[in-house]
Amino acid sequence: MEPREYRAHDGLGLAELIRRGEVSREEVFAAACAAIERDDPRLGAIVRRRFEQARKEGQLVDPASPFAGVPTLTKDLLMGLAGEPLAFGSAAMKSWRAPEDATLVRRLREAGLVILGQTATPELGLMGITEPKAFPHPVNPWKAGHSPGGSSGGAATAVAGGLVPLALGGDGGGSIRIPASHCGLFGFKPSRGRVPLGPMFAEIWQGAVVEHALTRSVRDSAALLDATNGMDEGAPQPMLRETGFLSARDRPPRRLRVAVSLGDPLSAWLDTRLDPEVRLAVERTAEQLEAMGHAIEWCDPPLEGERLADSYLTLYLGHLAADLAWISEQTGVPVRRLDIEPATRAVGRLGRCLPARDYELAKRYWNRLARLMGDFHRRFDVLLMPVVAAPAPRLGELYPDAATERLMGLLAIPGLPSLALRLGMLERLAKDSLRMMPFTQLANLTGQPAMSLPLHITPEGLPVGVQMLGAMGEDRLLLSLAAEIEAASQWGRHLPRPAEAVSA
Repeated sequence: MEPREYRAHDGLGLAELIRRGEVSREEVFAAACAAIERDDPRLGAIVRRRFEQARKEGQLVDPASPFAGVPTLTKDLLMGLAGEPLAFGSAAMKSWRAPEDATLVRRLREAGLVILGQTATPELGLMGITEPKAFPHPVNPWKAGHSPGGSSGGAATAVAGGLVPLALGGDGGGSIRIPASHCGLFGFKPSRGRVPLGPMFAEIWQGAVVEHALTRSVRDSAALLDATNGMDEGAPQPMLRETGFLSARDRPPRRLRVAVSLGDPLSAWLDTRLDPEVRLAVERTAEQLEAMGHAIEWCDPPLEGERLADSYLTLYLGHLAADLAWISEQTGVPVRRLDIEPATRAVGRLGRCLPARDYELAKRYWNRLARLMGDFHRRFDVLLMPVVAAPAPRLGELYPDAATERLMGLLAIPGLPSLALRLGMLERLAKDSLRMMPFTQLANLTGQPAMSLPLHITPEGLPVGVQMLGAMGEDRLLLSLAAEIEAASQWGRHLPRPAEAVSA
């Protein structure tokens, strides 16, 4: 199979070629491996390859399965493969191996996907950029020197760069949608609990984290959700398996009521400056929706951005402290001696000092916010707003600098983490970490489905996504709308990007 032919198809397109006998499963596998060997040294998307295991697993694929032997990649976070390394983007976990397959991994294989390796993620998936100190940094296939975003940055680089047609990711605060925006991909975050995290985990970040994928087409995302959705045994969210996500794209949505917002309630208190190209992307999308027959009204969501950020980061701190304790148990290394990055260590120390009362109050605001958005969606079917405040940053631009890391190191002084919390360290963290990306956490706190659509490219050649949120459980509606917009815009003609674009 020629490289150009391999790169010309999405996942379902490759599966159809295999089923029709136009190419063999082995030829597709070889083309994917060749693409990785040729281009990943420049792209830096993959932290771990497993070609030989994948070759054997591919021989067992049911040709009638939806993806029929199509290659993919999983993220180096949460998605365990039995007996194989899973480092969570951290040097502290480099020698750790997953005790069993994740439920999601089993369902991927049942769907006919063949896992060729794992993609890069920031340490513990904590940042909206992918620049872990323990692993290579993936680069944006659209422009040399720029970040693909995070935390599913390696997955975005792999898909946008043509290594695989789709790659798995996870979204706890925008970690699918942010890299989708930066890399010109379709990034869909399903409703809370829609995709299982078992058996190793129940829920992550109080249900804020949802696993799914970055894709070039809506249909790949929808077909994958058909194959992987539904609770597994003992899951905390009673989200039963459903069907019809792929077929939803064949039915244009009814005339929708669309609220349009530039996200001021989320960003104003952070002094976020919205890039003119981001504003233009939202405005043009609103015009396009109106031309398609949907009803448009400019209306901000009913929320307090500072309270939302405070609640999000409060639980973020608490869960990180617990995660570091878990890593200590798994590795036998005391928390104070774990080989982790200074920012991770500092935030973990703050989390250890977090009062249980504050943690519970933060969770109560999540629930209050979900009620407010539930009422909002009685009036509007969809909320349109930015994904991020600007196009992809340059590599290193958003990572804590050396001076900030030294300041974080002071939190090792006994008593200082508690004092720092009382003196407003949480607000400082919020402003530092969320100023450029304050728009995506809303859907994680409320559990709503949300997506990033690749509808704009700046004059400098960087993509800008637009975000759409639907009411809780309305995944099919969003996929139907996405398919309608995809057909009108034909965004797929821009993908994949040649690896030469990232050469210095």
